[in-house]
Amino acid sequence: MTGCLHEECGVFGIYAKDTADAAHEVYLGLYALQHRGQESCGISVCDDGVMRHRKGEGLVHEVFGERELSELGAGNIAIGHVRYSTTGGGSPENFQPLVVRHIKGNMSLAHNGNLVNAEQLRRRFELNGAIFRGTSDTEAIAYSIVAARLKCGSTEEAVELAMNDIGGAYSCVLMTATKLIAFRDPNGFRPLILGKTDGGYIAASESCAIESVGGTVLRDVRPGEIAVIGSDGLHSIETHCGKAHTICVFEYIYFARPDSVIEGIPVHEWRMNAGRTLAKRSPAAADIVIGVPDSGIDAALGYSEESGIPYATGFVKNRYIGRSFIQPKQSERRDAVRIKLNAVASVVAGKRVVMVDDSIVRGTTSARIVGLLKSAGAKEVHVRISSPPFRFPCHFGTDIDSQENLIACKFTDTAEIAEAIGADSLAYLSAEDAHSLTGCGVCDGCFTGDYPVDVSGCGEKNKFEEKIHRKTLTLETGENLL
Repeated sequence: MTGCLHEECGVFGIYAKDTADAAHEVYLGLYALQHRGQESCGISVCDDGVMRHRKGEGLVHEVFGERELSELGAGNIAIGHVRYSTTGGGSPENFQPLVVRHIKGNMSLAHNGNLVNAEQLRRRFELNGAIFRGTSDTEAIAYSIVAARLKCGSTEEAVELAMNDIGGAYSCVLMTATKLIAFRDPNGFRPLILGKTDGGYIAASESCAIESVGGTVLRDVRPGEIAVIGSDGLHSIETHCGKAHTICVFEYIYFARPDSVIEGIPVHEWRMNAGRTLAKRSPAAADIVIGVPDSGIDAALGYSEESGIPYATGFVKNRYIGRSFIQPKQSERRDAVRIKLNAVASVVAGKRVVMVDDSIVRGTTSARIVGLLKSAGAKEVHVRISSPPFRFPCHFGTDIDSQENLIACKFTDTAEIAEAIGADSLAYLSAEDAHSLTGCGVCDGCFTGDYPVDVSGCGEKNKFEEKIHRKTLTLETGENLL
């Protein structure tokens, strides 16, 4: 990934008929979803109606050891979350799962996605006396469900009612004293998969997580579906189903693990086909094809296969840099990429190289990586990107920089971008090809500006949290900062 995009969040939930070590199963599932978020993680367990939870900053193995898992105790229902924040900051109040205790019972909620009307929902609840602890839009979902639950006979009915109000992207797992509920927004922006275990069920962001705990993948949760799992098995509420399906195309390009299958499409094969398409549309006279680890490798293999140009390992990635890696001082930041990634000089020296990556965001990292290859002796570097150029903000959970920082907005011509990053040539996958490779409806608003739902009420990236922060200062200081 050449830029500043970050992973999505990941959710995992399990229901077992008998009391089991559900916390440990969720722990393993979150390990498989670690690529979707490295800021924080958490697990919530239900044991005969009693809910215990633990959340913390860091990777799964940093937050949970044997002692922490044993303190969660046994239980037959559990949910978990790995987080990268796109709305809401990195404070502990925003770590998930959220645990809510209300007059109709307890519930715990984990969410992947981003609401387009979170600010409006928050304001409505606050004017009615609600107190928000953090700044994430997940709290708005929780309040919407609780408010609806006061009028309904069950939590699944409350989710059904709340879905009339919450807008945007949400794939959620929700735990009550007796049920696991998995629900997905009517457009299906983010993936959510159902699986089966011996005597129970799983809901997870990706199929690889279900398989990692020995489960069998059943199917995707349908867009708009509320899947309810309890002592009587699995049943669905489908009153919100039927809208046009628009899954985020970047799930295939970058977010998902290559061994996952989303909407029936193997992610590895999608990326291979993207590389094959790039080779057909944008050939290059070259000696070797290399991929930028990790998500550029599959597309590079496809490019090599289609073009007949040999694939080679041109980069070595340092896999021991965790989320706590400290960036060098500003004056040394240009060399930071060498710590994470280095070119193999014996492979690229004197060669004309096709370098395949998944995207270019600001262009600064791309320029450094191209520079690594040329410093290692590459004669030419032809960059091929397995996504269209980023030109618009994402309102549904992808952390894309503001437009003034996107290189495709600074330059209108691909040749100018190639010159800016030091490449001898540059070509992107077209939006049309991204659609055809997926075979179902996709959201590509970050490439085209054409969003499946109304985003007119959305501010710029992170403005929601900024407004909340300024409102807090106003209340504390008396100074009007709004």
